[in-house]
Amino acid sequence: MAKLRLTKNEQKKQKDSLKMFQRYLPTLMLKKQQLQAEIRTVEIRADELRAEKDRVDESFKKWMGIFGEEGVFTPDILRITKLVAGEGNIAGVPIPVFEGAEFEAAQYDLVQKPLWLDLAVESMKKVLLLDLETQTLEEQRRRLRKELQTTSQRVNLFEKIKIPEAKTNIKKIGVYLGDQQTAAVVRGKISKRGMERTG
Repeated sequence: MAKLRLTKNEQKKQKDSLKMFQRYLPTLMLKKQQLQAEIRTVEIRADELRAEKDRVDESFKKWMGIFGEEGVFTPDILRITKLVAGEGNIAGVPIPVFEGAEFEAAQYDLVQKPLWLDLAVESMKKVLLLDLETQTLEEQRRRLRKELQTTSQRVNLFEKIKIPEAKTNIKKIGVYLGDQQTAAVVRGKISKRGMERTG
């Protein structure tokens, strides 16, 4: 930390800094609250998606016995061809926004394959979409938490260090300048008395 200069210019600089810290602190606190609220919203949505995925998985379990049929449900039956995502912004934080996905189902002979395969492919699409959206929400939450940590550190820096430090410095400089002024007045009176005695 630089040595504090006990001058009027330094006092003005400290007062200006204090005003700036006090002006920005409410904005930072508001941003912190907004980030906390957005994180809660993202977590609630992620929980909803997980619950929905669990429901789809439960209905999938009905088909599990059939999936065991040799060569019917293969891993290449469905693949993601395109992930559609956009960019959003929450409290100045760029976040990915899930907009959907495009799939390609393998061509199969409707006569050779069982009737339930179409339904299974649709259920698999639902599960994949839910997983992709959940992953996007996790990335949103990660970015928002990182920004919340940075914002919280700034709030603490302003509240606990910068504002009290500026106030202390202003007081220190004020006391010093007051003492200097008092000493100057005393010296002036002593000089005046000395001149009166000699005169």
